Amino acid sequence: MGRFSELYRRLISALFGATVIVSALIYGEWAYFGVFLLICFFAQWEFYRLVRIQSYIPIRLLGVFIGSTLFVLSFLIEKGILEYKYYVAIFPLASVVFLIKLYKKEDTNPFANIAMFYLGITYVALPFTLINIIVFFHGTYGYQIMLGLLVIIWASDTGAYFVGSLFGKTKLFERISPKKSWEGSIGGALISVAIAWGISYYYTDLNLLEWIIVALIVVVAGTYGDLVESLFKRSMSIKDSGNIIPGHGGFLDRFDSLILAVPFIVVFLKLF
Repeated sequence: MGRFSELYRRLISALFGATVIVSALIYGEWAYFGVFLLICFFAQWEFYRLVRIQSYIPIRLLGVFIGSTLFVLSFLIEKGILEYKYYVAIFPLASVVFLIKLYKKEDTNPFANIAMFYLGITYVALPFTLINIIVFFHGTYGYQIMLGLLVIIWASDTGAYFVGSLFGKTKLFERISPKKSWEGSIGGALISVAIAWGISYYYTDLNLLEWIIVALIVVVAGTYGDLVESLFKRSMSIKDSGNIIPGHGGFLDRFDSLILAVPFIVVFLKLF
């Protein structure tokens, strides 16, 4: 009964979250901008909150401000409102952390804290910033590639969860994530490729081969993204990154696959 109740909570919160994200993507560029900026903000805030468990002091407000600014800059540049040269504004802004730490007498480990400050930007904010390249890939706003990517990630996660629950015996990476199995990962991969094949008939911004490659990137990079986040949580000695999403934990728990998959997807779209 308890397991059914947990599954029910996961399903309801997943459907609600997916509805908000899908609706924003389809409704238009500014709805997308607002929803993903909020996700980026809260995911980065969550990251800084967690590293403070290990007594790091990463200047959370400045880090979240820079991460959000990077997302906004990227959106405005990709949309054509600003020129690419405005990206350089982020570098002096990000350097302010060194000046602040000079005056923090109580900080006995400043460079470790600075490292965590930049990690919050590169690990969390930067991948969300790269999403703007995906939605403006053809020069104008388009939701097809991003929505297709999300559907493939959700299919991979869901397939891996159910196949692993039913048939999982061989541990994938027991030291980091004891519940993950090779059977679940293979099941998630097969479902992802099947979903990508189906998407290619309706979303023509990419062809069939390109959608399948996106699915394979998701399977590999998304799985590692999940494992990396599990490693991060283990280093913090916590089970979930938060409790804001019933049945799913926090924002990092929910978007860990996306965070690592997006950079590889952008490289594929831009270079190949």
